[in-house]
Amino acid sequence: MSVALRNAQRAVPVRRAPLRRAVCALRAALGASRFDVGLVCAGNALMQRLNGAYRQRPEPTDVLSFPFHQVAAGELPRPRCRDEYNLGDIFLGVEYIHQQCRDTGEDFDDVLTVTAAHGLCHLLGYRHDTKPAWEQMYQKEAQILEELNCLTGSRLRPLTAGLF
Repeated sequence: MSVALRNAQRAVPVRRAPLRRAVCALRAALGASRFDVGLVCAGNALMQRLNGAYRQRPEPTDVLSFPFHQVAAGELPRPRCRDEYNLGDIFLGVEYIHQQCRDTGEDFDDVLTVTAAHGLCHLLGYRHDTKPAWEQMYQKEAQILEELNCLTGSRLRPLTAGLF
């Protein structure tokens, strides 16, 4: 199935083809290749609006995920028809991520990929609101990033190591 990627901002150049390939590989690592995913690269203004509307935090953020299905962590959806082969949409706050990378010296493309992995995990029910849930999500992120690393020769790791 497809990864539909839309760049809805102009503040930061985004290398869309490598990002799409990485998301396809991450989706496969999650066992969800049959499912469509929407990926939107958004600026600070859109991320602030969405974060305010859906999380009551009117500030830009790095990623927001909107699952099509409600599933327990690690479960794949069970679609009843072709139209339900959709994991949902991930909004990447590329302007926010770019600023963070400038502040920390991290590679923007790498952080964008890791953030997309985090968003994919959210689409499959993973959360990080408690320590056990965070540990489960962190392990899954590490696993799928390691699979991507094997394919690409990268050394990507989850960004949320110090959350709890």
